[in-house]
Amino acid sequence: MPKQVDHESRRRQIAAAVCQLADESGLEGVTLRDVAARAQVSMGAVQRCFGTKEEMLVFALGHIGERITARVSARLAASPAQSARTAVGHAVTEVSLVHEEHRAEARVWLAFVAQAAVSPPLAGILRTNYAHLQSLFARLIAESSGTPAPDRAARALLALADGLTTHVLVGHLSPTGALDILDDHLNRLWNEQAH
Repeated sequence: MPKQVDHESRRRQIAAAVCQLADESGLEGVTLRDVAARAQVSMGAVQRCFGTKEEMLVFALGHIGERITARVSARLAASPAQSARTAVGHAVTEVSLVHEEHRAEARVWLAFVAQAAVSPPLAGILRTNYAHLQSLFARLIAESSGTPAPDRAARALLALADGLTTHVLVGHLSPTGALDILDDHLNRLWNEQAH
């Protein structure tokens, strides 16, 4: 009897291989053959899971977005009694990928962002991920700061997080410097609402 394969588990295994290869050499270094070798599956297994390389990349990007969102949710759930200002700070810190343990994920994320500029399917996944995170930030801001424009504040915060990721990754800012900028921005946001 042939071995049963968990299709979703296999797709996630392949997505992890895509991310490892993208971390090492960017998305241009991701080939079906290399993905199969890294995932320790056959080329046929990769092709059964994904009809095209772009479909594989779209799934891998969605997988990264899910991991980041899950990490944000876990961070918020870990400290339910915290102030809303602190909750927003924790959430945006997880999204900004400035910590050393997220450096590989930041490299992969930015490789996908660059590719999304010329790939409408990848751009669509990014828009969905950004919309979800923006909604989360807007909800947290609205619940606590009393700002009259929580969506606008959330958009600015998300753009700042993305920018800080890039600046830390290329060495323009240290992680501590990026977190200081983020903290200053949040303090201004909350102080503006207090007046």
